[in-house]
Amino acid sequence: MESLFGLLKVRVRRGINLAVRDVRSSDPYIVIKMGKQKLKTSVMYNNVNPEWNEELTLSVTDPNLPIRLTVYDKDTFSADDKMGDAEFDIKPFIEAVKMHLADLPSGTIITKVTPCRSNYLSEESTVIWENGCIVQALCLRLRNVECGEVELQLQWVDVPGSRGI
Repeated sequence: MESLFGLLKVRVRRGINLAVRDVRSSDPYIVIKMGKQKLKTSVMYNNVNPEWNEELTLSVTDPNLPIRLTVYDKDTFSADDKMGDAEFDIKPFIEAVKMHLADLPSGTIITKVTPCRSNYLSEESTVIWENGCIVQALCLRLRNVECGEVELQLQWVDVPGSRGI
């Protein structure tokens, strides 16, 4: 417990225009990895525009570790097919958490992250103060695939007794 900084809630909102890996559609699910942690969403059958709205929680022990997201197509009789992946860094988000902000008007923009070759963002991402919490919405362009994006939202959770940020 002493090496824990805090928890990162990752809300997997939806997939957009994901690749077709079965005859006419796909059965996507997402695996999120950070260090040795590995979390998975449920499978959305016959859907290339799935709406997961699932919350996965990672324990952050090293805020410098990137988070890797991989989309798979669930197959019954063979190995699951890869449908693309992306990686993102939580450093801009962590920098906002380190500010120890309080009592800001909801919707206040703390910082912005611009898309570039190294971050897989398909559009500008903002870190904002929302209802007493720091949140960041991300839309990631998948690589190693012909098409597809995934929308996520990050939220920080302080853990009593942890090292904190």
